[in-house]
Amino acid sequence: MSDLRLVGLETTTPGEDVLDAYSRTVSAVAERLAPSVANLRVFRRGRGGRTFHGGGSGVAITPDGFVVTSAHVVGRAHGPVRASFVDGRELDAEVVGTDPLSDLAVLRADGQIEPAELGDADGLRVGQLVVAIGNPNGFAGSVTARVVSAVGRSLPTRAGSATRIVENVIQTDAALNPGNSGGALADGRGRVVGINTAVAGVGLGLAVPINSLTTAIIGALMREGRVRRAYLGIAGGPRPLPPRLRLALGRAAGVEVVEVVEASPAAQAGLRAEDLIVAVDGRPVEGVDELHRLMAGELIGRPLQVTAVRGDRTLELELVPGELEA
Repeated sequence: MSDLRLVGLETTTPGEDVLDAYSRTVSAVAERLAPSVANLRVFRRGRGGRTFHGGGSGVAITPDGFVVTSAHVVGRAHGPVRASFVDGRELDAEVVGTDPLSDLAVLRADGQIEPAELGDADGLRVGQLVVAIGNPNGFAGSVTARVVSAVGRSLPTRAGSATRIVENVIQTDAALNPGNSGGALADGRGRVVGINTAVAGVGLGLAVPINSLTTAIIGALMREGRVRRAYLGIAGGPRPLPPRLRLALGRAAGVEVVEVVEASPAAQAGLRAEDLIVAVDGRPVEGVDELHRLMAGELIGRPLQVTAVRGDRTLELELVPGELEA
């Protein structure tokens, strides 16, 4: 066997090449996003004055100071939140709005900041490399990297008496360190595809996805400080359509009504448990996430046509959504 060193070739193994490429990708993502990820310190007012309550991380999304984080990180903030960046700056930040039902919140820092690029989590695939970046200490980021271990997970949330399921939550085996809640989950190109929200178990973390639904929520928080949602009064879940309906409608699933809240808009419209919702105002509905996406604030008080299947019958029901009180 010839000696490769005599002809100037490196004798690296395939495993070393893969490790080098992996390391380069993670390092590039960390370098790109670290200036955009803040450490957030939350304070509460007590008898002895303002006291430190807790904190987490946040992700800058505009150069003029808007930062997105998890609602549970700043849910009990009273007064300014302190935002620290890896360049040594410490800025006061005010909570602009929180939405516990999506576990998202928006703050505005008092200064110019380096924004991250937002991606689209709907394109993620199981096995894809992701990098979790937080800032638990203020001046040095925390980076972990593994893969997407599951997509389409559900995360139950609550605000007062209102409950909601956040759909399409990302599960990753990239470890979430203490203080990383509210930080960025990024793809291999450094685009933020999720906001880290919870530890799902040993070596498992969950992130609220960045997609068309959550970017609309973030936009509403930036503009109005809150999210208005139409309220139907049902609990539901995805259900495959019977073959006859699948062929007739040209799609595979609908939303099964599991429970109808008494005296709710759904109850008044005549919806029942086990009904299968297949369209709202003529727009196909195949999953709970799509139904949530349709429940925008402008539908409150406006009559909607709900197409539902009950047994062998297809029903057209008129439903007037109320406003979800969180």
